[in-house]
Amino acid sequence: MPQEVYVHFTPLGVILSSDEKNIMDVICLFKDKTPSELAQILYSIENASLPDDVLDKVFSKFSGGKDYVLILEDEDLARRVSQKFPSLNIHVAPSNKVHRAIRLQQVEVISKKCGVSPEEYYNVVWQATNVLSRLKVREKAEKRDLYIAQAVNALDDINKTINLFASRVREWYSLHFPELNDIVEDHEDYFKIVSKIGGRNEITKEALEKLGFKEDVIKKIVDAASSSMGAELTSFDLEALRLVSDIGLQLYDARRKLEKYIDEAMYEVAPNIRGIVGSVLGARLISLAGGLEKLARMPASTIQVLGAEKALFRALRFGAKPPKHGVIFQHPYIHKAPKWQRGKIARALAGKLAIAARIDAFTGEYRADELREDLEKRIEEIKTLYAKPPAKPPRPPKKEGHREGHGKKFEKKKFEKGRGERK
Repeated sequence: MPQEVYVHFTPLGVILSSDEKNIMDVICLFKDKTPSELAQILYSIENASLPDDVLDKVFSKFSGGKDYVLILEDEDLARRVSQKFPSLNIHVAPSNKVHRAIRLQQVEVISKKCGVSPEEYYNVVWQATNVLSRLKVREKAEKRDLYIAQAVNALDDINKTINLFASRVREWYSLHFPELNDIVEDHEDYFKIVSKIGGRNEITKEALEKLGFKEDVIKKIVDAASSSMGAELTSFDLEALRLVSDIGLQLYDARRKLEKYIDEAMYEVAPNIRGIVGSVLGARLISLAGGLEKLARMPASTIQVLGAEKALFRALRFGAKPPKHGVIFQHPYIHKAPKWQRGKIARALAGKLAIAARIDAFTGEYRADELREDLEKRIEEIKTLYAKPPAKPPRPPKKEGHREGHGKKFEKKKFEKGRGERK
């Protein structure tokens, strides 16, 4: 019968034990390492990426035959060892009683075998874990998906600010040229007229053509400017108005640059999500989830209602209808569909997004074209099967005389009470 050997990794070495009390060997691999080097080793132990020379020192003595069963706690580390030494008999037993017993006495064992005092052991481990914590924080902050999340949040802030500035400039300039507000709907075009041209007396066909307006719009603006009933605008007032309008144009330029950055970053970080729902919507989903990996671990049903948390909790608390979609409603597949089809299309889109997020987070393979093709087929099926809205269920018949009788009785009592008071 093969002998069981429990392999237990510690910050300063590896303990090999046959049971809870019998220590077979202690390999002091990391005794002379600096705190930075030791932190890297601890990080590699956690991520099952130990270098080959360390694995050779620990497991090469057991590779000669199958007289041993090596028991590890970590499944990823066991998989790594099995790939390196295919002939070994590896068994995974998370949090077993032998490893727990070794963990309680590891400081004493390592101190005795590796020639360090318990105080030195704790000091070295303390320094190494501090470095390891900083390493993990840096690694978390360096993930590109978090940069994308911040960029899309900044884009939302810019959009809100643009609307705020546009509202102010329109109200301000309407004192001088109120008819322009109804003719020019686009905020950026409105900003251009205020910043590049100025007062209504300066508005000409040639000036508007330079800004890229169409012929029919140019005619409307010129005609309205010649017969406007607005107040006069001095150069002093126009200078202050242009100051706000110029900021609006700068915000539009910043928004375009941010959208370009998000598109390029999404192409590198999450190409499959980008290929299905676009860069901005994909980045917004990553932001709401808290990162690409968190989004990849979410079920499709959660992705479907991301951004509609308030409506979801309201439904759970008060029994209202639950939301059929969250922020993915921005996708044209959903918001252009009839109301009775949106829930089914949102479910199909969320399912493909869940697959795309897992591919982007864990494999990096590009399969967006295939996923989008399957999604479009499913949407066509939905549109064919549910072309007409479902019939509304009939209302339950009212009980005759119940409400009406109650109301008449109530009115009669109220009348008699009022008459009694008048007496």
